[in-house]
Amino acid sequence: MNARGHTSALFTDFYELTMAQGYRKHSMNYPAVFDMFFRRQPFGGGFSVFAGIETLIDELTSFSFSEADIAYLDSTGVFEKGFLDYLKTFRFSGDLYAMKEGSLVFPGEPLVRIHANLIDAQIIEGLILNTINFQSLIATKSARVWLASKKGSVMEFGLRRAQGCDGAMSASRAAYIGGASSTSNTLAGMRFGIPVSGTMAHSWIMSFPSELEAFEAYAELYPENSVFLLDTYDTLKSGIHNAIKAGKKLAAQGHRFGVRLDSGDIQYLSVEVRKILDETGFPDAFITVSNELTEEIIETLVASGAPINAWGVGTHMVTGGSDSSFTGVYKLAARKDGSGGAFIPAMKFSDNPQKTTDPGIKNVWRLYDEDGMMKADIVALENEKIEAGLEKRFYHPAIDYRSFSFAPAAAEPLLIKRIENGKPVFPAEEEKARLLKSRSTMNEQLAKLDTTYLRILNPHIYKVSISEKLKDLKLHFIQAAVHGK
Repeated sequence: MNARGHTSALFTDFYELTMAQGYRKHSMNYPAVFDMFFRRQPFGGGFSVFAGIETLIDELTSFSFSEADIAYLDSTGVFEKGFLDYLKTFRFSGDLYAMKEGSLVFPGEPLVRIHANLIDAQIIEGLILNTINFQSLIATKSARVWLASKKGSVMEFGLRRAQGCDGAMSASRAAYIGGASSTSNTLAGMRFGIPVSGTMAHSWIMSFPSELEAFEAYAELYPENSVFLLDTYDTLKSGIHNAIKAGKKLAAQGHRFGVRLDSGDIQYLSVEVRKILDETGFPDAFITVSNELTEEIIETLVASGAPINAWGVGTHMVTGGSDSSFTGVYKLAARKDGSGGAFIPAMKFSDNPQKTTDPGIKNVWRLYDEDGMMKADIVALENEKIEAGLEKRFYHPAIDYRSFSFAPAAAEPLLIKRIENGKPVFPAEEEKARLLKSRSTMNEQLAKLDTTYLRILNPHIYKVSISEKLKDLKLHFIQAAVHGK
């Protein structure tokens, strides 16, 4: 089962359907190619993590209109019977190319490429953007949190703050790809194979006559997984001391225990709690913290030397925190006109050069230096090949006089065919296996990206350039528009 369970093709913007009816009425349902890409890095970061493609493939291959869906569309009074009859048998029958889930990605480069007839390609636009945008946002946030913790133990605690049930499930999945080690979302644990974690809330402690009795009762129930929440009454005057009393009984049975801080000055309290634990003979007791944590707060705590072993991150991880959305868009790149000839490149113009799209059918090539480190990504036309050891000049996508030359030690095409004629190319795998692969991809690529791009604040900007052939095609379109040709 996928993250959300949506299979109804009504999960689309209404104008996609009104356009689709128009395409059919005007006999324009020709083959087309669309690119999905994003315009800027979220959180002011230097990279993003591509996530959601496996969910998208699951949903796209079963995307259809039920009888009830057709009846609803009929009730709007907008659609003709012939078009509604067409939708009754609608299935996505095109091809989908995409980067590997977990890939590090950058603005302006196609992440997903769709080859389909125009109606198919339009109806699936909302599904593609909704799925990829949200999961990529959360995976990116999770990766930033994980890096800020120096790749420590990060627990995703966001279920209660996520945007609805769908948001909670997708967020748990994406956060795991981005580096979270576990989730508090039990359904996500079952469905996706993510390790689950969680101990007690303040209500557990307040339900007992005393804090000590609450800790001891929990320790008796879960001797191998006791983490005592210290701040229900007073962290340093009672919480830590009662935790130690309960912990002594666990230690006598050969068990470790931990404590959690959920309020107050985390840096100060963690230092003081660590001191008390060490002085009372519990140097192996661990400290977990939570409470509205962000990557900036975590980075500051790590830099200060705060003795924290694990991080519980909720709100800011599963909602995107300071950035409410991923800026993914979906644009027509090429089309046919019914004459049976080759694809005709298409290009969107804008007064803002950054919003002018790259025309034609394209792939993305990742270039590596002699040390195996990522040097640049190149957007090139589909029939181009970038060869290792051969020096070429590449160009800024928006400023034609800025360029650089490079002979890559290795060059890798990034868009891989995942759906052909509406069917998945690769055999189905369990979600847990797919997630582990996606998580590994993210980890492997982080190791190949210089740390200057990974900074939380003011990161270096990674090069995304275009090939000379693509630059020439783009300039041809611009000059034709300027001169009215």
